[in-house]
Amino acid sequence: MCGIVGYIGDRQAQEIILEGLKRLEYRGYDSSGLAIADGQELRIERAVGKLGELVRKLTEPIPGNVGVGHTRWATHGSPTEENAHPHEADGVVVVHNGIIENYLSLKEELKSQGCVFKSETDTEVICHLIRSELKRGSGFEDAVRNSLARLRGSYGLVILWRGDSGRLIAARKESPLVLGLGEGENFVASDIPAILHHTRDMIFLDDGEMAVVEKDKVRVSKLDGTPVHKEVHRIDWSPVMAEKGGFRHFMLKEIFEQPRAIVDSFRGRIFPERGEVSLGPHCLPREVLSRVERIVMIACGTSYHAALIGKFMVETLARVPVEVDLASEFRFRDPVIDERTLLLAISQSGETADTLVALKEGKARGARTLAICNVVGSSLVRASDGVIYTQAGPEIGVASTKAFTTQIVVLFLLAIELGLLRGHLGPRDAERLFHDLIRLPGLAEEVLDSSPRIEEVARRFMNATDFLYLGRGINYPVALEGALKLKEISYVHAEGYPAGEMKHGPIALIDEFLPVVVLLSRDKTYEKMLGNIEEVRARKGPVIVVSSVAEARELEGKVTELLLVPESNPFLTTILLTIPLQLLAYHVAVLKGTDVDQPRNLAKSVTVE
Repeated sequence: MCGIVGYIGDRQAQEIILEGLKRLEYRGYDSSGLAIADGQELRIERAVGKLGELVRKLTEPIPGNVGVGHTRWATHGSPTEENAHPHEADGVVVVHNGIIENYLSLKEELKSQGCVFKSETDTEVICHLIRSELKRGSGFEDAVRNSLARLRGSYGLVILWRGDSGRLIAARKESPLVLGLGEGENFVASDIPAILHHTRDMIFLDDGEMAVVEKDKVRVSKLDGTPVHKEVHRIDWSPVMAEKGGFRHFMLKEIFEQPRAIVDSFRGRIFPERGEVSLGPHCLPREVLSRVERIVMIACGTSYHAALIGKFMVETLARVPVEVDLASEFRFRDPVIDERTLLLAISQSGETADTLVALKEGKARGARTLAICNVVGSSLVRASDGVIYTQAGPEIGVASTKAFTTQIVVLFLLAIELGLLRGHLGPRDAERLFHDLIRLPGLAEEVLDSSPRIEEVARRFMNATDFLYLGRGINYPVALEGALKLKEISYVHAEGYPAGEMKHGPIALIDEFLPVVVLLSRDKTYEKMLGNIEEVRARKGPVIVVSSVAEARELEGKVTELLLVPESNPFLTTILLTIPLQLLAYHVAVLKGTDVDQPRNLAKSVTVE
């Protein structure tokens, strides 16, 4: 959620840190700051608001070859300059992502020892704990280790001490940190894009690990000091992939990247001539998947909607019973989970706190676990027994788009694999489904070509204060996702609803001021959906129909707006129906002048509960 950048080397740290923080703006934040040391002096600057406010305060460059920076999304304490990071106590500087649960008791103890606090944050207690250990005679590393042992909660930390400014110390518990390895310089960040312009060689810290980072070497150990050998990952992302590429917003770029992302998510995984699927070397073994009797999918937000679509796919193609749970609710009930259950966790970032906790709950009850994730080396990936990567590439916009559609693609492949393993599908069945998938990127391109037409629809309805999205069956989760996108980036109230339930409440809302978006595809609910459209029209409600059925042209002139998309099988049509809803939300938001890539109060990765 918050962003961290650290640098140590021979170059001036300020510009490297500011550049890294700029590349982490997609995470959402309300204040920023940096600390730079030059061997003798330590200087800290902080500001409320966007990064430009911090840059304006830096009227002269701060000299120094080591430093840390941070963008903060407020948890403890309001967004003020005093609460912005970095925090400092007697030369001990800390930037922190996460939440320290026992900070109040630690704060009272430290205050009784004479420590004076300058902020309302939980983070400041870490500075004072380390300072106290240093005053007792501990060395820098031991002072950090002893202090971390007293913390309860989650943290991704980078620590700089004026008394030993040739080192940075990083530590992680349930909040991501990555080390970047350079020539005569090294980096620390909370996410890859912050440092990808400087190095492709990365080390991912695991929970309970601490790294001592010097300009020419990095040492990783457990909190008790036990050395840990870490694999260096070579990141293939091009830095330009994390830039807008000529589009007005990251979100629009990512919407238009979906055909490529879809291809990347099935390339090398399907073999139509043999009717076989390969889910990659990190997936669970086939013999494990073949024994699955039940699947529980856990996810949050957009990933939850993908899971709901995945339920239809798996139950239809593999005849395996599936439950879908909001990860944020899962562990607060007493779920029926055992060793015959596959717990499938879905997350774009792999750092969603609720999903991670739910996964751990399922594992504790004996379930085998599988992750669908977009980020190599993320916490969810490391905590799961297996993983299928979505291959969407970096997603910078807070409102998820290509991550959602690639999750659907991967769930489709998983459903086919399970169907083949269980004998419910044969190679010929799989071959037909693969050919539908191969056609999908081209069909998605056709939908994207309709963006100017969708912008006209957005202009017509941009001033509506409420929207209702209706879908049946597998298209109901698409309605939920369409409504969520509009809410997230345009701040317009929208509700996704199963169309069969319209007469059980929402019909009371329908009048000439409530646009109703109807998702219409060729399935056994088609005639029922036509009936829903007539019910809305009878109450003078504006109807926006998004349909994959060519015969729906007959509705032209009868409904307010008609947006036709190409037709595929029912599972993949969900993607083709989703893209116009993404574009509708995007264009409404742009017309209303909202911050599309960084909507208020939202962050890309929700790393605290």
